[in-house]
Amino acid sequence: MDRFSLLDLSPIPEGGTAADALANTLNLARTAEACGYHRYWLAEHHNMPGIASAATSLVIGHVAAGTKTIRVGAGGIMLPNHAPLVIAEQFGTLATLHPDRIDLGLGRAPGTDGVTAQALRRHLDANDSFPQDVVELLGYFDDADDVARIRAIPGQGTHVPVWILGSSLYGAQMAAHFGLPYSFASHFAPAMLEQAIATYRESFRPSKWLERPYFMMAAGVCAAETDEEAEYLRSSQLLAFARLRTGRPGKLPRPVEDLGLEIPPSILPQIQHALSCSATGSLQTVREQLGKLAETYQPDEMIVTGMIHDHDARLKSFTLASEALKDIAQPA
Repeated sequence: MDRFSLLDLSPIPEGGTAADALANTLNLARTAEACGYHRYWLAEHHNMPGIASAATSLVIGHVAAGTKTIRVGAGGIMLPNHAPLVIAEQFGTLATLHPDRIDLGLGRAPGTDGVTAQALRRHLDANDSFPQDVVELLGYFDDADDVARIRAIPGQGTHVPVWILGSSLYGAQMAAHFGLPYSFASHFAPAMLEQAIATYRESFRPSKWLERPYFMMAAGVCAAETDEEAEYLRSSQLLAFARLRTGRPGKLPRPVEDLGLEIPPSILPQIQHALSCSATGSLQTVREQLGKLAETYQPDEMIVTGMIHDHDARLKSFTLASEALKDIAQPA
């Protein structure tokens, strides 16, 4: 592992607004840039009271315009919600405005519930056109084709780096087949992480986009001065995830002293397992836990994420995490 990056969902905290969340996102991106993070990704979610990054390409443009060197991108765009041409035009425009700084990670899930997916005009049928849509999108970013009747302008010739995202073997197989970089959502779905890595690396076919497999794993992080403080701050994310899992999504809750009083005992172990690919504690503890993850799974890159109610505490968490990740990262 020689690079580390940051995934932001632009969380809306209890007592705050979407405007607060978006201001916090830009502030965090500038902090991440100063701390040496390689890329800053934002994710597409819809109809989520606690997430402000629904119009993902717009937020990416806002962050890219407010920073200077850090790569900015989508982790990811849920491609079935969109026409590939529209995404090519959006990210082609971003890449034209911010050359060599834009990434496009693609997901297959809707990033929302079924009713909202229908409102997005997504066709919920048995036909999975995701692979064909990815091929179409890659073509729009390619060099000029004299016989092409449809072109993305801007977009054509920008060669925006495209990633496949996933939390199962499907994405691993697809990324390997097309010869694209692959990012696994182990920060909330770690069950198939080891299998996905093996599938991707063993099945990878070199392509014009990538000569060898490039794998990025995601991990949660919550760092503070002490282990106890970090555990307390992380309770916000655990509580938010539990509420989402039980059909009660909302803004990012304030931290609590005792999660057992807030989350049913039948649910809490499930939440802890889902978010187990993570590091929580002081700088030393986080360094040890992230180091163990890096040693176990040998990612080419690690992308960390974490939602903390207090913005200043979140800035400090990612600052401390960057110190730990710098110690872990090894030059390629």
